[in-house]
Amino acid sequence: MPEERDIQQPDSIVDTDEKKLVRPKIAVTRTEFVPLRKKEDDIPTAQETESMLLRRIFVYGLLSLVLFAIIYLFLYDPFGYLFRLTGETNTMKPSGLIVFSSIVALVLFLVILLFRYLTLMNLAYLNTTKHTIETGHDASFTPPISIIVPAFNEGKLLESTVQSLLGMDYPKYEIILVDDGSTDDTRAVARAMVGWYRNGQVEVRAVEKSNGGKSTALNAGIQVSNFDFLLNVDGDSQLSPDTLRKTIRHFVDPRLGAIAGNVKVLNRDNIWTTLQALEYVESLNMARSAQSILKLVNIIPGPLGLFRKQAIVDAGWYSSDTFAEDADITLKIIRAGWRVEYEPDAKSFTEAPDRIVDLLKQRYRWTRGILQAVRKHRDLFFNPTINFGGTLVMWSMAFESLIWPIMNVFANAYFIFIALVFDMSYYLVYWWLSLTLLDLIAALYCVAVEKEEVRLVFYSLFYRLFFILMIDVTKTFATIEEFLGFGMNWGKLERIGTGAKR
Repeated sequence: MPEERDIQQPDSIVDTDEKKLVRPKIAVTRTEFVPLRKKEDDIPTAQETESMLLRRIFVYGLLSLVLFAIIYLFLYDPFGYLFRLTGETNTMKPSGLIVFSSIVALVLFLVILLFRYLTLMNLAYLNTTKHTIETGHDASFTPPISIIVPAFNEGKLLESTVQSLLGMDYPKYEIILVDDGSTDDTRAVARAMVGWYRNGQVEVRAVEKSNGGKSTALNAGIQVSNFDFLLNVDGDSQLSPDTLRKTIRHFVDPRLGAIAGNVKVLNRDNIWTTLQALEYVESLNMARSAQSILKLVNIIPGPLGLFRKQAIVDAGWYSSDTFAEDADITLKIIRAGWRVEYEPDAKSFTEAPDRIVDLLKQRYRWTRGILQAVRKHRDLFFNPTINFGGTLVMWSMAFESLIWPIMNVFANAYFIFIALVFDMSYYLVYWWLSLTLLDLIAALYCVAVEKEEVRLVFYSLFYRLFFILMIDVTKTFATIEEFLGFGMNWGKLERIGTGAKR
């Protein structure tokens, strides 16, 4: 058994003479873990992949021709079908059809957008009110927790992450660092952190394995965990000290399978990271708060999620067949019959991409991963007997990740074209002002609820017409390439070490 160290707080782990961090000199716990691979017969050959791609291109092209043919028939009525059916001759010209359809599309788009925002804000408000009023949580319910930290090339931030975990206000827990075959100094940093802390109440262990992806790293950590509750965090996360107490209190409900935490951007140093900070508050967290009132949060974020171990076992563990293992495991937990909620006071500060190219790569991967998870669980779409809540979640995810981004991109391109060609720029101005006002209201509400920086409200003035449009263009291309079967890789984000600096 490792040597015990009488350490109260991570800040006290110093040599008083040289003011350096003292590391416990003990053996490293190593656990062999072999990720499951697909059978050779399940992997398509290059010829099969090319054939599948050609078939998809042919089908989508044929559908486009059918749509153009329908428009042509309704516009010109070459065979007289509409005249015989209605008794009237179609006198509308192509330009009139475009103008009329653009006005209808503009109104419809704004109605859908307004309905979406008001629904989310009202449900989020109900959840916030419920969260504020209900204070009768059992403070004595503090079972031990296993914290799993999967890490691949997180050497710059892993130590600061562990220090934040050691500083949490909770009586007993363990921290399991899983090195997923890193090529930097992650393994050395993990080994140096191994030991017993806070009078033996907290143990830090290390698990080393060959590279197999984040899902296999999480499974490896769960396999060697000692406790029934699991906090899964990313290797770059900085957690608030009361995270464990705020999340575990919900698990007095035996039907609860997982809690999603409140993810915030740590590095708000330029326009890209600040816009992401607003996006996390206005889009991601508000949506999770709205979903929580129904106990159906659709994605437990990687930077912070507390699970009942039995829920993960019932879900069949993490899988490696999507690029969004967090979305996949959430859907599997929901379809297994467990509830999933959101805790706004459990905060994880994570490092966001500070360059536009890294941001777009990240959102590209997120979109394709979510679409892969949705396609994997597509049987839930039309079979609510499996799990009615799962069916609701699937339809909402399909709308948010598939339909809405394409609608937004198409609406912007279409209305700009109409404004330039048919001299309807005043409609475009009204449309943009309506969207900006809506985002301003949402930003004011979310910033007030989460006690965020007021300066984020200013960025809402060009948030949708600039930032969200750029993100939705990326999502649209990701959707097209996912349906066409294009290959992709994980795209590891290069860390800049913000957490370690602060």
